Amino acid sequence: MSLNELGPRICILGPSNSGKSTLAQAIASKVKRPIIHLDQLYHFPDTQWQAREEAEFRELHLNAISGESWVMDGNYVRTLPERLTRASGLILLDLPPTQRFVRYLRRTLFDAQRIGGVVPANQREHLTWEMTRYLLLTARSHRQRNQQMFNEWTLPKLLLSSSLEITRAYRYWELIDPQGSSR
Repeated sequence: MSLNELGPRICILGPSNSGKSTLAQAIASKVKRPIIHLDQLYHFPDTQWQAREEAEFRELHLNAISGESWVMDGNYVRTLPERLTRASGLILLDLPPTQRFVRYLRRTLFDAQRIGGVVPANQREHLTWEMTRYLLLTARSHRQRNQQMFNEWTLPKLLLSSSLEITRAYRYWELIDPQGSSR
């Protein structure tokens, strides 16, 4: 499926540490559309993940999806119906939990900055038991939910369920990885 077939408003969904923000940044750069990282709408910038009030987040979300074109990454399932009403295409990343956990470890222990994150520029994300537990236990049920919802959606859509499939998509779309890793 081409990026043109996904239309002017592309949603990228998937579990934590699956590469949503990196892919969104690469697509937005390629097609010259605004990038919207939902984590940056939900959390205050430079705060190590301090959440906004729900009403403020919903207002920011509605404003963001009202645009004529965008590439948006993030889940926030409670706002998904409004987002999918506006979206023209959908990409679901569905990497295995162990692979996402390894990516989380790399991010928290070695990577200085994360695309789409809310941690101050001179800091790394903290390795936390809460996120570890989420990635290895809770996220499994969310993965099943995402797959079920994906099957029900009627938008042009694409499921990428392995690192190899993601790499092939980068190559097919001639994307440049914003983190500089070779694909």
